[in-house]
Amino acid sequence: MPRSLLWRSLLMILVPMLLLQAVALWVFYGNHLDIVSRRLAGSVAGEIANTVTLMQRFPGPENAVWILNDARQHFNLTIRLRPDAVLLLKPWINVPGPMDDDLHASLSAQLQRPFTMDWSSDPRSVLIQVESPDGLLEVEAPRKRLYTSAVYLFVIWVVGSAALLFSVAALFMRNQVRAIRRLATAVEAFGIGRDGGPIRPEGATEVRQAAAAFNRMQDRIRRFLAQRTEMLAGVSHDLRTPLTRLRLSVEMLPRTEVLQQDIQEMAADLAEMESMIGGYLAFARGEGVEQAEQVNLASLLDEVATGARRSGATVTLTAPAELNLSLRAGAVRRAIVNLIDNASRHARHVLLTAEAQGRSVLVTVDDDGPGIPEDRRESVFRPFESDTVGGTGLGLTIARDIVRAHGGDIVLGNSPLGGLRAQIRLPV
Repeated sequence: MPRSLLWRSLLMILVPMLLLQAVALWVFYGNHLDIVSRRLAGSVAGEIANTVTLMQRFPGPENAVWILNDARQHFNLTIRLRPDAVLLLKPWINVPGPMDDDLHASLSAQLQRPFTMDWSSDPRSVLIQVESPDGLLEVEAPRKRLYTSAVYLFVIWVVGSAALLFSVAALFMRNQVRAIRRLATAVEAFGIGRDGGPIRPEGATEVRQAAAAFNRMQDRIRRFLAQRTEMLAGVSHDLRTPLTRLRLSVEMLPRTEVLQQDIQEMAADLAEMESMIGGYLAFARGEGVEQAEQVNLASLLDEVATGARRSGATVTLTAPAELNLSLRAGAVRRAIVNLIDNASRHARHVLLTAEAQGRSVLVTVDDDGPGIPEDRRESVFRPFESDTVGGTGLGLTIARDIVRAHGGDIVLGNSPLGGLRAQIRLPV
């Protein structure tokens, strides 16, 4: 079965139509055409048999002349007598249709003497040779006397009507499928963060209902994202305000020898809490408010690598000059920064590469660190797996969330440098 809905629909239309036409052709070909062919063949065979009978009844050269002339005039048959010729029996070449078999059967029944048929030498006539007492009788019977033109008209009608119906069905079904394809394209674009607004319902009633339901779903998701962003903004303020007061209180404590160690530990705990809150809010907020646009990924990677070097990491970038694709630049930058931060935290050297592969772009982050065991590579994408990756435990979680929102994915593997390899695949 074809995979597309268009061709499956056309197949459901075409197969019953062809079966119907085949039945009609079989009925016509097996009954009406067969009867007509037998009658036409019997008529030609009867005229030849009548000519042979007259020549036997009235022998002699003079009688043969007027008998043959009479056959040419009244039967539309070209007949010649070759007194010294001998009949050479040979099989005839079959032609499409029942005409040759019917003519052979009629001649056998009415002549009762040896004969041959030649259907291949002359495209307009059938050459028949009949053995007679006076010699070899050669007959040229026009082919148009052995079949009816209605056969061709019927075949033209069958083929033409099938082609016309198939063309109309293909045009109609293509218009119906176009609406489904547009709906699928809009759903795919919305799923990877490319919000093109509501789509115009078109096509059949069911497709219009699906388009309207998709528009309502889009609106509900937009409202949900807006409400969540507003709520998170309030949560961010509510959480950061007491942390700021605590940080100020710690800074105000007297720096005595007894409290110095405790003050440093409390400041570190506050910094870690602030970092965890920021990471959690970034993970929960996502990047839904940022719109996708054409971005040169190579330039973005260069900015990320430069920022990582300023932070003390050793990062080598290998990427072509132009890698243009539609994405949310801020979100993708955050995902790649998280991967590089995780790599530089455990390794001395980080290699960042990018290359185009067909309809996607592959970004690879390699390091020479200790790596992650294969059985734990999937678990590090779960939130707060700090015992595995260090830090807040949200870096890889946020990175995968961002990449999957773009329609891609992140996979971990073994790096040629000896550490961990993280590969991001983004659709073009």
